[in-house]
Amino acid sequence: MVRVAIALGSNLGDRAAHLDYAVSRLSTFLFSLSVSRRHDTEPVGVGVQPTFLNGAVVGETGLSPRELFETLQTIERERGRERPFPGAARTLDLDLVLYGNQVINERDLIVPHPRFRQRRFVLEPLAEIAPDLIDPVSRMTIRELAAV
Repeated sequence: MVRVAIALGSNLGDRAAHLDYAVSRLSTFLFSLSVSRRHDTEPVGVGVQPTFLNGAVVGETGLSPRELFETLQTIERERGRERPFPGAARTLDLDLVLYGNQVINERDLIVPHPRFRQRRFVLEPLAEIAPDLIDPVSRMTIRELAAV
């Protein structure tokens, strides 16, 4: 089993229902699941859009990084996620932030998530539930990254 961190976000439709659905689905394959509170946040780097509802979960899984990534994309599609262009508003966004201490750099899968260190809307929810998780690239804890 590997400890993983996943960021949750929604800015279209019933944002809370989309996040509730995601947590319910994630609980079927993530064990010892911890769920942050939700945060209303302004869109960052995506132009004018509705505000986001963000959160994070941490749990343990036996899925490989690729299996987990593909499962997250399936859950997004189940909630009507479309990708008409990069940064488009979304019903549900599930980002694989950390997969144990692994560093993965593939064409469509980069872990740790390449921008999570600059995203308060990821760091703050993660710091609530897993402040001692370590970013394998910077070697800093989530608590330390959130304090920067």
